[in-house]
Amino acid sequence: MTPYDANDDAVSRNPETVNRDTSAVPSREEAEAAVEVLLRWAGDDPRREGLIGTPGRVARAWKEFCVGYTEDPMEMLERTFEEVEGYDDMVMLRNIRMESHCEHHMVPILGVAHIAYMPDKRVVGISKLARVLDSFARRLQTQETLTAQVANCIQSVLNPKGVAILMDAQHQCMTTRGVRKPDVSMLTTRFTGVFRNDSGLRERFLDQTRRD
Repeated sequence: MTPYDANDDAVSRNPETVNRDTSAVPSREEAEAAVEVLLRWAGDDPRREGLIGTPGRVARAWKEFCVGYTEDPMEMLERTFEEVEGYDDMVMLRNIRMESHCEHHMVPILGVAHIAYMPDKRVVGISKLARVLDSFARRLQTQETLTAQVANCIQSVLNPKGVAILMDAQHQCMTTRGVRKPDVSMLTTRFTGVFRNDSGLRERFLDQTRRD
């Protein structure tokens, strides 16, 4: 469990609790050697022309895929604005591209997220909501955990009247292997505050996610 999985009050700002323990992180050379072993285990020859350099490229790619482990999403929300002429209605971003990797099979999770919050006297730059999503998504994840982490982070830092999130994504662990159901997507939601307590407001949010 990370600090963002718990209730809103339990979220920590200490970067050491945000990121995983890095005391035993292997070297770049060890990571490349592991990829070479995987290539041989898959039945190929890492020495052939097409695979020369592949271990290094894979290691660099995974460092990029998992850059979220080095970031603190809470810091991304710290700068806020209060000069909004008393604006107190829903702020919503729709169709934010979401890219992550399944922690069970390490294959892509690809989809979109819709994020809304009901401000209480202050707002945040809209790009910061997308950055928070990316920071959590660029880790090994489950969609359920990712949805909860993003909502809890926004609720904890901004302290809005409520947060609403819907994620719609395809999991390649299901679409390209196993049961192989390519047209299946997974929906997850998280509601806090007024979105949890007001069914009309919750339906208004959900209706906006369905608009073209």
